[in-house]
Amino acid sequence: MNIAITGGYVVSVDGEPVEGGTVLIQDGKIVAVGADVDIPDGIEVVDADGAWVLPGFVEAHGHIGVHEEAEGWAGQDTNEMTDPVGARMRALDAINPADLGFGDALSGGVTTAVIKPGSGNPIGGQTVAVKCWGRTVDEMLVKEPVSVKSALGENPKRVYGDKGKLPSTRQGVAAVIRDELTKAQDYLAKKAEAEADGKAFDRNNTLEILGKVLTGELPWCQHAHRADDIATAIRLSEEFGYRLILNHGTEGHLIADLIAEKQIPVIIGPLFTSRSKVEVRNRGLRNPGILARAGVELAITTDHPVVPIHFLVHQATLAVKEGLDPEVAIRSLTVNPARIMGLDDRVGALKPGLDGDVVIWSGDPLDVMSRALHVYVQGREVYTFDERKGEGVVADPFYRERV
Repeated sequence: MNIAITGGYVVSVDGEPVEGGTVLIQDGKIVAVGADVDIPDGIEVVDADGAWVLPGFVEAHGHIGVHEEAEGWAGQDTNEMTDPVGARMRALDAINPADLGFGDALSGGVTTAVIKPGSGNPIGGQTVAVKCWGRTVDEMLVKEPVSVKSALGENPKRVYGDKGKLPSTRQGVAAVIRDELTKAQDYLAKKAEAEADGKAFDRNNTLEILGKVLTGELPWCQHAHRADDIATAIRLSEEFGYRLILNHGTEGHLIADLIAEKQIPVIIGPLFTSRSKVEVRNRGLRNPGILARAGVELAITTDHPVVPIHFLVHQATLAVKEGLDPEVAIRSLTVNPARIMGLDDRVGALKPGLDGDVVIWSGDPLDVMSRALHVYVQGREVYTFDERKGEGVVADPFYRERV
């Protein structure tokens, strides 16, 4: 798709904002951003005068498409809670692009989402990054796998404790993770020996994926709320040498200096929830600012559908009200989640070479009165706010000639 978005207040995130700037997209990629951009003949020009132009937001942790809205049990594919070790499971295989949440995502300026298995298992499975518009998940795909999801704390011990099997305590949860990573170490050694000897080797899909965690190919996304669970997450990561990404980090502010010292990024949220369980009794909108000021690289998440995904930006707004720097808030929705999840070669900023995922806002997106007016995915307009009707319209991916 080839378009030039002109005349807006362009917030590239990667550089200084440009008043009256232009974003040029050709063949679905950004080719130029700035005040003086030559627009080739035949390019569709979109006038963004008076509006703000930003990269599409990146939701770093959600269950959109695997935990479908308004479907009940029929659309609930988040957790395979029959096996505490689900590394071979893939969120990719359970995503329904028809989930209503994808349209909501676009209305909130979210164009890319990292979709993860839930937190019912000590090792939940493989995560995937997709665009928030398309006919099939294969067409929406940005990267797969992105990471491996794991959970500490209440959720897995409750799930398996209710079944009367391991793990039913925090000791047991950590033991399951440690046992499987130890098996993966042995598996890698035996595989290397077999390859060196030219012998056949029986592959194991669970240990293959865990092996990629141990070799650094895939990061470990660790669900952890309480400070003690965060400490366990750090302890395990240092024992096995893998790259840790903290997910939720509700009590991370209590040990922010330690997290910053170890350069562990935090995907914090959801922030709009009640204190629904012991683990989140210390949740608060001040916490992102505390972590950021300590030097922690931060992304904000809705954990959709825990908080509806189109409220992603509003969580950032209220975190700013409680002390988060506004520039950091925007980065926590764009370049930070992209970099943390290894997607910054595709999304997260407006700069040449990245995907043409652009959102035209009526004003500063951190103003709760602003709304996304036009949303482009790889240069294609996929969402428009119809001011006459007062509602958003999502383009039908099955009838692309109508877009």
